[in-house]
Order: sequence, then C-alpha cells, then structure tokens
Amino acid sequence: MKKVYIILLNYNGWKDTIECLESVLKSDYSNYQIIVVDNDSPNNSMDYIINWAEGKQKVIYDENSELKYLSQPYEKKPLEYVYYEKDEAFKGGNKEKEEKYSNPIIFIQSGENGGFAAGNNIGIKYALAKADFEYIWLLNNDTVIEPISLKILINDAIKNDGGISGSTLMYYDNPKELQAYGGYINKFFGTSKHILDADDIEDKLDYVSGASFLINKNVIGSIGLLPEEYFLYYEETDYCFNAKKNGYKLKVSLTSIVFHKEGGSTGANKNPAKKSEFMDILSLKNRIKFHTKYLGGGAGLWLGLMITFLNRIKRGQLNRIWKVLS
Repeated sequence: MKKVYIILLNYNGWKDTIECLESVLKSDYSNYQIIVVDNDSPNNSMDYIINWAEGKQKVIYDENSELKYLSQPYEKKPLEYVYYEKDEAFKGGNKEKEEKYSNPIIFIQSGENGGFAAGNNIGIKYALAKADFEYIWLLNNDTVIEPISLKILINDAIKNDGGISGSTLMYYDNPKELQAYGGYINKFFGTSKHILDADDIEDKLDYVSGASFLINKNVIGSIGLLPEEYFLYYEETDYCFNAKKNGYKLKVSLTSIVFHKEGGSTGANKNPAKKSEFMDILSLKNRIKFHTKYLGGGAGLWLGLMITFLNRIKRGQLNRIWKVLS
C-alpha cells in the first residue's frame, strides 16, 4: 500500500479543519499521515486544533448538515500529535519526538501567511525530507470525505497513471449537487470554468481542483513545488499546465467523492459578484500572470479583461479596475 501524506492548510478555519480531520481519520486507506499547516492564523486556530487533538475542544459543525455521519462518531481522544515550527519541519522534524508514537498527526506553524501554495509547500517540504511516500494529497480544510474516497483516488491514480489526480467535488450544503470534475481554461481569454459533465473530462480537463489534489512524487521530483507567486487562485492551474508540459497526465476519479463547503455557504462560486474585493482583484491579477506565462498574454487576454471591467463598472466597482492594473 503506497504511503500518502495528507496536507490540510488552515487559515482561521479551525472549525472546518477539525470536522475535516474527523472524516479523514475514518478513511479506509490506512497508509497515510496527516499534516496540518497553519498559515499564521490571527484567531489562534492552531491552539484550538491542538486542544481538539487533546480532547479539550469539541467539534463544531452545522447540526442541520446531511453529512454529519462522515465525521461521527468522533475519534477517541487524546490523539497522537507532534508540533513543529516551520524551520524544524523543513528538516523532517524530530525523529525522537515522532518515534514515541505510531502515526502522529503533524502540526506545523508557518509563522507567516504566504498564501495557498506557500503554506502547502511547507507540508510538502516536510514530506520530502522524510522521503518515504509515493503521493501527496492536498485536501482543502473545508471539506469532508467518504471513508473510501482516498482509497479510490489512489487506486485510480495507479491504474490510470495519473501524475495529478482529483476527486469528484460535491457541495457540502447540497450533497447531491455537483460542484466540479476539475476545470478547463479558455485559451483565448484565460478564464477558467468548472467541468460539469463527466463526458467532457477526457477532452477538456486542464486542471485538477486544489480542493482534492493528489500528486505523484515523480511530478514533484520533476517540476518542483507549487508556484508561490500567485498567493491564491491559479496556482493549481499553473502546476497542472507545468505537469502536462512535462508529460504527466491529469485524471479525475469519478467515484472518489469529496464534499466541499467553499461556495456552498457563501455563494461565491455560483455568484462571482459575492467575491470580496481582495479575492476579485487577486483573481484578475493572477489571470493576467497565468495567461502571460502559458498562453502568450495576447489580445484575447485584454479583450476578456475589458469585458470583465465593463461588468465591474456596471456593479459600481470601478476602483477595482485601477487596483488590478496598478
């Protein structure tokens, strides 16, 4: 059974992270180790997560959720864990600390918020220092999984020679509604769109969603860590384009199900107008960065941005345009 490191990145989302961990700990796939990286959350998230592991903090969840069964009954506490600051984690941690336990959860405090890629790279660097794995699974902390999700994902990756593989994402607040099978990029405008028809995966798949992102160690050895210049948005798309350019396959496992809260409660995925100003500006800036890097940064990019800017003007968000272009 191939070893996999499961990396959860937390930023102010300790309640979601704890619920996610409860579901992961029920996985049918036994050869895994969990890494939780906290991106220097100002709300003391790591303290809450450690208290949960010690049995001092209860799980807080939506009592009306249809998915309570995926995290309950809760794991017996206390749980084995080891805590590291970033620099110690980069060296592969402390062997003596870890040998006291059979399979401890690894908690890492980043000390700064460098964004999605930088935070996950901290966990990946820890795993690389250990050099004892075949896969890295980046799993969003605002997800819950079925017990068999990871087993199916890895088996399908092995069977289909997936360099980067993803799960079928369903909405947490509406578990029967599909969120995405991954996504594709409009090569002219540089815009991204979810794949919602399984028949389109083979022809259209340009990127695997970062919410469930399984990476073969050979990919990391070939193209390195996640690109940190984006902070948030387009980093997994960049990584997938880079992987494909280097001959690796992208795959989606139809029966590996992950339930994702993002966009379900806020409506951000279904209604882009609800994105915060920071998220909107960052997304547009990163579209420019990605298009320039992989698609030439030509007329299509700027025509698409003009259309986007007109929509922002209609919403009374003229100030966002200047911030994107500045």
